[in-house]
Amino acid sequence: MPLPVPNLDDRRFQDYVDDAKRLVQQRCPAWTDHNVSDPGVTLIETFAYMVDQLTYRLNRVPDRNYVKFLELIGVTLFPPSAARADVTFWLSAPQEATVTVPRASRVATQRVQRAQGAVIFETLEDLPIVTSGLQRAMSVSSELEVRDHTDTLTLTGYQCFDPLPHPGDRLVLGLSAAVPSNIITLRFQCHVEGVGVDPLNPPLIWEAYDGHEWIACEQTQDDTGGLNQAGDIVLHVPAGHTEAVFEGRRCGWIQCRVTEPEPDQPFFSSSPYIDRLSVFTVGGTVAAVHGSDTDVEIIGISEGVGAQRFGLVNTPIVAGDAPVVLEVAGGGEGWEEWTQVETLAFSDEEDHHFLLDAATGELILGPAVRLEDGTVRQYGAVPPKGAPLRVRRYRSGGGKDGNVAAGALSVMKTNLPFVSTVENRFPAAGGVDGEDIENAKVRGPISFRTLGRAVTVEDYELLAKGAAPDVARVKCVPAGAVGEEAGVRVLLVPAVADDEDGTIPFERLDPTPELLQRVAAELDLRRTIGARVLVEPPLYQGITVVAEIRARSTADPVRLEDEAKALLYRYLHPIDGGPDGTGWPFGRPLHAGEIHAVLQGLYGVDRVEEVRLFPADPIDQVRGPATQRIEIAPNALFFSYGHEVRDVTR
Repeated sequence: MPLPVPNLDDRRFQDYVDDAKRLVQQRCPAWTDHNVSDPGVTLIETFAYMVDQLTYRLNRVPDRNYVKFLELIGVTLFPPSAARADVTFWLSAPQEATVTVPRASRVATQRVQRAQGAVIFETLEDLPIVTSGLQRAMSVSSELEVRDHTDTLTLTGYQCFDPLPHPGDRLVLGLSAAVPSNIITLRFQCHVEGVGVDPLNPPLIWEAYDGHEWIACEQTQDDTGGLNQAGDIVLHVPAGHTEAVFEGRRCGWIQCRVTEPEPDQPFFSSSPYIDRLSVFTVGGTVAAVHGSDTDVEIIGISEGVGAQRFGLVNTPIVAGDAPVVLEVAGGGEGWEEWTQVETLAFSDEEDHHFLLDAATGELILGPAVRLEDGTVRQYGAVPPKGAPLRVRRYRSGGGKDGNVAAGALSVMKTNLPFVSTVENRFPAAGGVDGEDIENAKVRGPISFRTLGRAVTVEDYELLAKGAAPDVARVKCVPAGAVGEEAGVRVLLVPAVADDEDGTIPFERLDPTPELLQRVAAELDLRRTIGARVLVEPPLYQGITVVAEIRARSTADPVRLEDEAKALLYRYLHPIDGGPDGTGWPFGRPLHAGEIHAVLQGLYGVDRVEEVRLFPADPIDQVRGPATQRIEIAPNALFFSYGHEVRDVTR
C-alpha cells in the first residue's frame, strides 16, 4: 500500500462556501437570502472555486518548487561518475620510431550493439609506444652467479638457466629503452632442451624492473611451451618500468624467473636452450574514461555584482575528478585562479571562491547578504565589472552506460597513424548514473538533519555515497558480536560491468584499496567520538540454482534454458537484481519457492518441475548440500556461482 500523502490544506470547495456563509451571518445579519440564486452567493462560489484550485496545486508541490526548497538548504543532485577502463592500442607493425597516442584520443563501442548509440571513451594521458630492442642477455643463477650472453646474441645459442635449473634462476634481458605501459613481443628460436615441464603450465614468471623492485608482467601469449620451441611470448609491461644500471649497462630490464613448482606441477630436469631471441614493441595500454574533456571555455563577462551565475556548455560534470578551476582576467596581470569550495559560508569578500552545481554545470559566485544590524556582508569575492571568466578544463559525461564489457571498445574515433586495432581487455567499471529528483527528495531532509555528522546508519550511508559517487551501492549495518566492541560496518559494492553471459567474476566485486581508504577518511571526519567504523566489501554467499523446467510445445528448449539461466543471474545480481531491480537486498534469505515463481513467469515455461539451492564458497570453490532455503547475514549478498537449468522435454 502506498504511503499516505498529507494534505497541506484539507478544505475543499464546499468548505469554503460554508465558511463564507457563516461569516456573512456574523458580519452582515441583514443578508438573509443564502440561496444559490442570490448574486452574492454566486460571487462566494466563484471565489471558493478559485481558492480550491490554489489548494489543489499547493497539495501537489511541483518538482521545480521542491528543487528550489532543496537548494535553500544546500542540497544539489549528485552528478554521474564516469567509468574507466584500460584501453590497448595495437600497432600494425613494429615501428622504427616512437609512436605516440595523444591524450583525449577517442575510442567507442560498435553503434549496432547499443540502441542508444555508441559509448565513447577518451584517453587520460599521452601513450608513447616506444621502439625498443634487445641489447643484453644474461643468466643469473639462484646463487647470483652471472653469465653474460650478450656477445653471442646473434652467433650461437645459450642455456638460459643453470644446466640443472633451480627455483630463483633467471634469464635477464636488457632492452635498448624502457617500455612502460607498452606491449612487447619476445620472438624465440628454441629447440626442446628444457624437458620435464608441462608446456601449458611451466614454472616461469616474467617480471620488469621499476628502479626499486621486480614487478610481474601480464603474459597474454606463449607459443614456446616453456621455452622449448620456436614461438612468441607477448608481455604487457607495467607502467613503472624504467631504465637502470645493472652489471655496468643502463637498460630497461625484464627477466624470466624460475618459480617454486606448485603441487603436482612438473619441473625442469634441464635448462631450456635459446638459439636466437629478438624483442620488439607491438602496442601499449593507457587509461581511458567515459567522458569528454573541455579545455579553456569562456563562460561569460562579469557584471561586478554578487551572486552571479554562469553555465558551462557541456553537462553534467563528472564526479570524483579534480576540482574545476575558474580563471578571471586580472586586467593586464594575466589570469587569476579561483577555487571551488563546498560552501561560501566561511568565505570573506577577498576570498576567490565559487560554488559548482555539477549536475547542471552552473557556477555560482558569492552573494551579498544584509545582516541583522543592517550591514551588508559579501560572501566571496566579486570579479571586476567587464572581466572575462573562463574555466581551464573540466570533464563531462559519465553514467552507467559506460560500464561496458571486455572487448566492447573496438572502434577508433581518432585517426592514429600506425595503429591497427584497439580493445579493452577488461570490463570498464565505476560508471554510475546521476541522482534523480525522487532520490534527492528522500536525501534532502536527511542531509538537513545530519548537517555533515554521522550518527545513524542513514547518515553513514549518505556521507559514504557523497565521498564515493562511483560505487553502485552503500549499506551500513551494526558491527561487533556479543562481547566485542560495538561499531558500524559500511559496505561498498563497486559499479562493475557484467560479462557478455551476464556473470560477474568474483574478484571484480572487490573494492580497490584507494576507494576504501577514501570513504574511511571521510567518515573518520564525520563520526562521533568513540565510534568504530569499518569500511569493507560485503560478505558474498555463493549460490547455485539447479532447476528442471518443462517447456511449452511452441518453445525452443535450448533457447529457453539459456533465457532461464540468464534470468537467474539477473534476479540474484548484487547490483541490479532483487524483486525491485535495485540489487539483492542485504541479508534477505532465498527460498526455492521464490525461484519457482521467477522461472514460472518466463515466457515459454509450461511449469517448473523442481528447484534445488546449493550454497557455495566462491573463494574455496566448494559447494554444499542441496537445500530449500538459504539464510545470509545482514552484511551479506548472494553471488551467483553457476546455475544449471534443464528442460525435461529434451
